[in-house]
Amino acid sequence: MGVWLWVFLIIAFVRGDCPVPNLPGEDRRTDSQRLRLVQFNAEWLFMTPCQSYGCPWTDADEQQAHIDAVADVIAELQPDLAHFAEVEGCDVLNKVNRDPDTYSYLIEGKDTATHQNVGLLTKIDPIVSLNRTEARVPYPLSDSACGYSGESGTTGVSKHLISEFIFNGIAVALIGAHLLAYPTDPMRCAEREAQAQVLQTVIFDYIQGGYEVIVLGDFNDYDAEIPDVNGNKPISHVLDILKGKNLLLSVGDRISEETRFSDWYDKNSNCVSTTSEFSQLDHILVTSFLYDHLAKVFMYQGYEQSCASLVSDHYPVVADFVF
Repeated sequence: MGVWLWVFLIIAFVRGDCPVPNLPGEDRRTDSQRLRLVQFNAEWLFMTPCQSYGCPWTDADEQQAHIDAVADVIAELQPDLAHFAEVEGCDVLNKVNRDPDTYSYLIEGKDTATHQNVGLLTKIDPIVSLNRTEARVPYPLSDSACGYSGESGTTGVSKHLISEFIFNGIAVALIGAHLLAYPTDPMRCAEREAQAQVLQTVIFDYIQGGYEVIVLGDFNDYDAEIPDVNGNKPISHVLDILKGKNLLLSVGDRISEETRFSDWYDKNSNCVSTTSEFSQLDHILVTSFLYDHLAKVFMYQGYEQSCASLVSDHYPVVADFVF
């Protein structure tokens, strides 16, 4: 067998979808009345070389140190269900998982520029295999707030997953996504609004079907209703579209404003983080029934942001529910 075929097989294995769940799904939570939900953009969580795609890790040793650092955070948080952005594939999810009762789930996306995906680590198995929608929506939307005046087009959501769970007798649809970057760029804004509309159609269908819904991810946008630590205001309707006229509520209003930040952007490129460089781009949205069962919400900010950090330029969002 030739070298290049071996390389192809290795990459295919690393990046392939995680196994189909054993049905019916098991619930391996330590306390079946509590659920800890985590959203975490783990910043280029890759095992194979990613420098040509734009990742910041200089070599394999630094990539491994990054994987270990993310694993330390997950071990400390002990989530029952965690959604990750910027993940390469199943193998790296398994590498950051130190809990034998937690399983990896991932469906490959369509991002050919970064080859990033979104994935899950969970103690509760989904009751259906992860799936995606390939729907596309024209942009700009007719009521777009982005100020984009360029050529129109269509877009879908390249990095997302959809699945269904049952916990505590509740049928829950979970939609995880990583939307297009750059909150204040007019074209990306217009495309991101269209991506939100794609997901809102899925959300609405599930709610009409009687499901409770969780939508979480790195939405690369601000919430107009819940200001972050620096009072950043969106130029888009992305969060409003996803919420769908109060069909979903953000757990962000349960976090104190002074700690309401999940992302660091080094504006002056000096590699030193200051409060003025933080924002909230990662969000968890839930139906009102689930919101009413919230016990605690916080941003885990247990590591310092700098160019030397090996964890992530994002912080995890953590939501605890009691049923």
